[in-house]
Amino acid sequence: MTIAADLRPAQGPTVASAPATASAPALRIGPIALDTPVVLAPMAGITNTAFRRLCREYGAGLYVSEMITSRALVERNAITMRLIQHHESETPRSIQLYGVDPATIAEAVRIIVAEDRADHIDLNFGCPVPKVTRKGGGAALPWKIGLFSDIVQRAVKAAGDVPLTVKMRKGINKDHLTFLDAGRAAEDAGAAAVALHARTASEYYSGHADWSAIGELKQAVTSIPVLGNGDIWSAADAVRMMDETGCDGVVVGRGCLGRPWLFGELAAALGPSAGSGAQEAGSGTQATGSRREQAPVVDATLGFVKDAFRRHAELLVEFFEDEDRGCKDIRKHVAWYFKGYPVGGELRAALARASTLQEIDDLLGTIGDAPYPGIGAEGQRGRAGSPKRTALPEGWLDSRELGEGVGDMMRGAETENDGG
Repeated sequence: MTIAADLRPAQGPTVASAPATASAPALRIGPIALDTPVVLAPMAGITNTAFRRLCREYGAGLYVSEMITSRALVERNAITMRLIQHHESETPRSIQLYGVDPATIAEAVRIIVAEDRADHIDLNFGCPVPKVTRKGGGAALPWKIGLFSDIVQRAVKAAGDVPLTVKMRKGINKDHLTFLDAGRAAEDAGAAAVALHARTASEYYSGHADWSAIGELKQAVTSIPVLGNGDIWSAADAVRMMDETGCDGVVVGRGCLGRPWLFGELAAALGPSAGSGAQEAGSGTQATGSRREQAPVVDATLGFVKDAFRRHAELLVEFFEDEDRGCKDIRKHVAWYFKGYPVGGELRAALARASTLQEIDDLLGTIGDAPYPGIGAEGQRGRAGSPKRTALPEGWLDSRELGEGVGDMMRGAETENDGG
């Protein structure tokens, strides 16, 4: 089915949907009730306030900040304090924290709660980036199960009534899987939900996510929601993941790059009106039938995409309070937005050089409309990379306990941050 995409209010493009019903929420994370069981995954340099606001204009969900380094927050790094700010329109507010020291993470959580900076906090145990894992952080940390449990327990206690969740990967590699132990430990520690990116750290973003692992985690963790992440490029993928694994919701990352309206498709497929029969959606009509039978697709014509790109640039300028910086930041999104569309290389390059909104407007004005190109605009987005050996501290895999020397090294990692 197709959702017509011709309604664009002054604030930006949107995907129309039926009014919410009085039915039970599709997902509950602590006191937070979500009618659409969808979470935006934190992505460095992407999920700032501007992008979160843009995605929210298309559909409901939980929109999480970029990964924030706990030490930087405790030390009130200027960049970090800016990154944890939310626009007044953002609710519920969500912040993801990264760290390796239980005391530092707990203090960061206390600051967020005491200063009322978020309604939800997520802990990152899934980052596969070498500069994080070589210090024992991110996807490497759950291997030290005692340290993992200590971090989650202390963070949950510090969070009080604010729900705290955990995002992780399957493990370091196929021979060192941690997700079942970590999932049960997070549940025992009082986490409000766990999310699994169904790849190991060594797989990075290559190959295909192992959704069967999400199903295994759902069987192992029974008292809190289990969310699935990996290879959700469309609403149909989200529906299929929930059907195949039994997970309670989905976490969407690279699939929304250059396609923020994916959250409109997800709301139509998984929200309170999904499967309720024919409904108006813009100037089109959603076909009758269960969401299990057919997932909606936005009729993203080239004109629709241009409007979304322009709105994104506008929000970035507002976020940075600097037109030049905002226009520079949108450059990384050009290829994602126009993937599959008849926009030539020279024009794309010109958009990637624009330094004012007027330049962007002038360039977009030279692009005509074109129908949604279908398969050419779909599928994987962002770099997949290839499997690689995960960078780890020396002797990390020798034991699941945290040795004294390794502990000292990890404490040093807390001082290395870039304000993110």
